[in-house]
Amino acid sequence: MVKYILRRLLLLFPVLFGVSLATFVVMHMFTTDPAAIILGQHATTERVEALREELGLNKPIYIQFADYITKAAQGDLGKSVITKTSITDELVKRFPATVELALAAIVIASIFGVILGVVSAVKQNSLFDYGSMVAALMGVSMPIFWLGLMMIIVFSVMLGWLPASGRIGIGMTPENITGLYLVDSLLTGDMEVFNDALRHLIMPAVALGSYSTAIIARMTRATMLETIRQDYVRTARAKGLTEQVVIIKHALRNALIPIVTVIGLQLGALLGGAVLTETVFSWPGIGSYVVEGILTSDYPRVQGAVLLIGTIFVMVNLVVDILYCYLDPRIQHS
Repeated sequence: MVKYILRRLLLLFPVLFGVSLATFVVMHMFTTDPAAIILGQHATTERVEALREELGLNKPIYIQFADYITKAAQGDLGKSVITKTSITDELVKRFPATVELALAAIVIASIFGVILGVVSAVKQNSLFDYGSMVAALMGVSMPIFWLGLMMIIVFSVMLGWLPASGRIGIGMTPENITGLYLVDSLLTGDMEVFNDALRHLIMPAVALGSYSTAIIARMTRATMLETIRQDYVRTARAKGLTEQVVIIKHALRNALIPIVTVIGLQLGALLGGAVLTETVFSWPGIGSYVVEGILTSDYPRVQGAVLLIGTIFVMVNLVVDILYCYLDPRIQHS
């Protein structure tokens, strides 16, 4: 197991190198000249060329990439060409917001998705089964930005139950709150901040988790239908075990591997930055940071965020693979 983990960690470097190279090439091929954007359309050619030299944009692209990789290996993702701020510092500030949103979304998706999938499989071809699968189909089909806007109209504008945007209310940012508002407020005992942060989190988390809930529900149902027909499940029933024990202890446990895989992939995608959700709800996470970088052709910002997203995907996949051994001891990594 240790050798397997070390080998997977070593594979992290070529994967991230490929992600960085692809992003670097694409951003330099299709983005507008940042120097021209910074100086405006009325800037002279001399001023534009001087700024390009200052930013290092006049160097050959392979030299620019080599400089970027060297600095990235040292934890320096460069500076924004628009705001001149450190990209590493900005990502560190915004990452807790995305973590909080993604974890809330995946918890909601996992709980409701697994429950819907298990009950649908046990009650196959029932009214509940048809209803839950229709709901799952709607969850996969509905655009997240549309669902988010509908939730804002209903629960914020019409009913006034929840705030429409932002991560926390005005005047609710004490200095001892660092990033994970829900966790920090619980640790400090500030329930006013906790309640306010929770109210801001509910709608974005539900909107973001809707797609994942549908995917997990459909995968759980399909896997459970296959599992409950196995001989060991019939044997467990023949022993006189209750249906609840048979389904949870025998069937669900053996069906968890593909379910955990889907949950891990969904978590990686959510942590990578829910661009649409963060944009609709003005959530200050990585997704909105990437959108701002694309709109302003701030390619160092996009490169740094994509590199972080790639790292998250690889690490989540590694954790999922390790979990396989604990869920099914028959699996051996050679």
